[in-house]
Amino acid sequence: MFDFGCECDFDELREFILCNSYSKNKKGIDQHGEQMISQLLPLNYQVERFSREDIGNHLLFTSNKRDGLKILLLGHLDTVYPPGTFTSFTQDEEWVYGPGVCDMKGGNFVALNALRNLYHELPSGVYNIDFLLVSDEETGSDDSRELTARIATQYDYCLVFEAAGKNHEVVTGRKGIATYQVEITGKAAHAGNHYIDGIDANLALSQLLIKLKALTRLDKGTTVNPGKIQGGLGANTISPTAQMLVEARFSDQEEKHRVMSSIHNLCGLIEKSGVSVSLSGGLQRDVMEPNVRQQALITALNQILPTDIVTEQRGGVSDANIVAGAGTVTLDGWGPFGDGDHTVHERASKQSFLRRIREVTDILRFLISDSAQQSLKPE
Repeated sequence: MFDFGCECDFDELREFILCNSYSKNKKGIDQHGEQMISQLLPLNYQVERFSREDIGNHLLFTSNKRDGLKILLLGHLDTVYPPGTFTSFTQDEEWVYGPGVCDMKGGNFVALNALRNLYHELPSGVYNIDFLLVSDEETGSDDSRELTARIATQYDYCLVFEAAGKNHEVVTGRKGIATYQVEITGKAAHAGNHYIDGIDANLALSQLLIKLKALTRLDKGTTVNPGKIQGGLGANTISPTAQMLVEARFSDQEEKHRVMSSIHNLCGLIEKSGVSVSLSGGLQRDVMEPNVRQQALITALNQILPTDIVTEQRGGVSDANIVAGAGTVTLDGWGPFGDGDHTVHERASKQSFLRRIREVTDILRFLISDSAQQSLKPE
């Protein structure tokens, strides 16, 4: 086992965990945001609040700037547990347990401790490293998506603090995701007396469902899932309306364009049966694909870390998709390893916290160094 040569205060993490920050609990999220503010202001950070009425405020912590690479750290304040559900924090010799210990208050805690390490090392304090914390990632980042993409364009590199893989894998790729609501309108009629006068919305929806499902290509990493359907009034009535909620996931841009255009085309074709179709929704998060500049960063980091970075691609999405889609070189999975996230069994490895804090400290120290300016300078 490696000696990662650093410590962290899990009692401080406990205070973060016990502050409920369920995505719809604005008061709790803002309280947790103030906890982060109180820890980052002493590190010579400035905070910009993006105030919201119905959800928690988004926070951007900015450092002093000088010439050189600009680094963005990215996390989210919200968790999936409403007040009164999973609200405890416990620990034993190996693990910490509680809502958000790995997704992703634990990841934010890694970033915070790495910044503290740098602050104590550098006489002038931390510079060129900013930290964005959004409040709605767990509900799809509908409000913060545009803000994150706009901010991301100001940076050369981004580290995202979702949980690490089991072997401390770093995430280089994530599937993109699109969601659609399909509304089909037919014509009601008595199923016994006027059967032929009706236009069956349920039948049209079922035909469309089969065609949408056929867009799946597992060999390409593409899935299309009509996850929820409903329709009709009763057994004696030709269905006048039907609805379907559809999710599509894809691993590259070619598949994204094929699937999204096909969904629109199929909805148009099904209208020829006499129904009308309303299609709403679209791209939620773009594809995060591995790329040459990302690999160049990994190669450079392997020169300064005690162990080489192990990488993986994931089917799930995160705000890393948004930043990568904005053109910023992005690596995700810099939080601690844990499991049971989104369940009452969520936990994170104490040893993993120590490893990640040391690694992220080394990485950030390198990225703001003069040697990084030369070795990572775009050609």
